[in-house]
Amino acid sequence: MALTTSTSWASGGLQLVNKPRTITVGIADDQVLVRTGVRGVLERSGGIVVIGEAGDGSGAVEMVRRHRPQVLLMDASMPGMEGLAAVRMVRRSVPGTQVVMLCTPQTEEMLFPALRAGAAGFLFKNGEADTLVTAVRAVAAGEAILSPSATRALIDHFTGADSERRDAARSRISLLTRREQEVLVYLAQGMANARIARLMYLSEGAIKAHVSRLLTKLRCDNRVQAALIARDAALPC
Repeated sequence: MALTTSTSWASGGLQLVNKPRTITVGIADDQVLVRTGVRGVLERSGGIVVIGEAGDGSGAVEMVRRHRPQVLLMDASMPGMEGLAAVRMVRRSVPGTQVVMLCTPQTEEMLFPALRAGAAGFLFKNGEADTLVTAVRAVAAGEAILSPSATRALIDHFTGADSERRDAARSRISLLTRREQEVLVYLAQGMANARIARLMYLSEGAIKAHVSRLLTKLRCDNRVQAALIARDAALPC
């Protein structure tokens, strides 16, 4: 979890005290009971506060614009605005808010379009409470998250990438340096910056810089979109 630094006086001297930075979350779901349950799970975990709720897609966009949460948990199917349109609008108007889609088996087909639209994660509503908390913390830290079943679907989908999509992805990846391509492979395997740094014998700051540059070169909003390009290109992920 990210830390913020404050100061305090002790024994007549000034000392630095590190305090966990609170993660702010917005919840968008048309079912009040779902919103209440998710809020309870998150706020009981500590270090996470829900600062806004919405019951439809249009309300979700307005809520994000007003409160600017770090993470938006959004139902994949809501009234008022089509889910993918809501993702695009949130990402366009408040880029600092990362969107995690919450879905049911009936909305699983939205996985790939949602990720391409800029969602940073995709979770199934029948998952464990700990998984939800872990996902929020990971996405707030700049990582990406997929439920295990969504990950399997993703791998199955991209195992059969057609040649046109593969060639287009490889053309984009050719813009990366050799070191950036290596980072991309690890990123596509779902590794966090700290683990990539250990494997490449580099500092975590250096890895963060490489990730930022490769996202810019690939014209990606987040790590998930970069991972999709790596899968399209059939990199050894």
